[in-house]
Amino acid sequence: MQKRLTLLGSTGSIGDSTLDVVERHPDRFSVYALTAHRNGDKLVAQCLRFQPEVAVVGDAETAARVAAALRAAGSKTEVTYGPDALVDVARAAQCDTVVAAIVGAAGLAPTLAAARAGKRILLANKEALVMSGQIFMDAVRDNGAVLLPVDSEHNAVFQCLPPCADNEARLHGGVSKIILTASGGPFRTREPSTLVDVTPDEACKHPNWAMGRKISVDSATMMNKGLEVIEAHWLFDLPGSRIEVLIHPQSVIHSMVSYADGSVLAQLGNPDMRTPIAHALAFPDRVESGVAPLDLAQIASLTFEKPDFARFPCLALAIDALEAGGIASAALNAANEIAVEAFLARRIGFMSIGGVVERVLSALPNTSAASLDDVLAADASARRLASRFVAELTASAPGAEPIAH
Repeated sequence: MQKRLTLLGSTGSIGDSTLDVVERHPDRFSVYALTAHRNGDKLVAQCLRFQPEVAVVGDAETAARVAAALRAAGSKTEVTYGPDALVDVARAAQCDTVVAAIVGAAGLAPTLAAARAGKRILLANKEALVMSGQIFMDAVRDNGAVLLPVDSEHNAVFQCLPPCADNEARLHGGVSKIILTASGGPFRTREPSTLVDVTPDEACKHPNWAMGRKISVDSATMMNKGLEVIEAHWLFDLPGSRIEVLIHPQSVIHSMVSYADGSVLAQLGNPDMRTPIAHALAFPDRVESGVAPLDLAQIASLTFEKPDFARFPCLALAIDALEAGGIASAALNAANEIAVEAFLARRIGFMSIGGVVERVLSALPNTSAASLDDVLAADASARRLASRFVAELTASAPGAEPIAH
């Protein structure tokens, strides 16, 4: 049976890769809804190519522009806008599969709505689990949703785990730990004292992966890997003490699972997001993804090293937030989003990203995250604090522009 997709965040890199796989298999997949924030021109091109029933954008002005362009081209795609419209297409009866690829906290509400509607969810928005872990996993369980990880690391772990229907069975299958690999980003070997001079363009030059600017900065600080540790905890029901991070500069082994008998299973592939996307889209089948076969002889060597927490303090902050529980992970994510945005705008230096996050975690009391309201309140409080700390930083850091007060 053909799967009908809602693609949340269609104009980003995950959206591009998803649509590439979809286009290769028109007998298997069709598109019900595409969503973007303000990239209207690209969304119009995608709508004309895939003819979804609905397109969603962030605001009325973009919606009017997209609707006019689609009408002029003879398209019948309905255009809506705003957060409520995202939730509507995520839970719509016309789709059975939701690809959650919106970056950041903005993806939480529609992804949670998809879980509550019992959808098959392909999760690329790690922030949904980082912010609301137990709430989100309860919604998946209570509503019969199916959750498949799309992040290359978590998808790799999923492929290496025993073929069981639930996490409890997996844990009784002899799993001792999971190992998330990380490239180390563009500054893996750079002297830490020189990182104060890093520019946004330098931070976004990932050595192996093509990604958006925010996630590229997160990779450079290794906050992205820290968020993945938190996500792995919820996805696979393992404590942080059984989740290891290992730097693997070649980005060929995407993650591993270690077993009680001494075996270690690894998933390998070229660094291309179409591989995990194709796996999740077609699961339990395997389909062609457009990714070239892996040539191990050409790669020749695979190397590994432990992460240096002095070089990557954001990774340590994320691991500590997971151990702290409560609202700490939601606060960590919110503070990081504000700090990365400020860095990309050249308002703070690269090394100040971790400093802002650490100050927020120290200043914000860690309370319970028993409800979605608790999570959203923590998110808002952390953003206010982070914005204040950004404003307090001097504009004298190398490469910084004057702060607008």
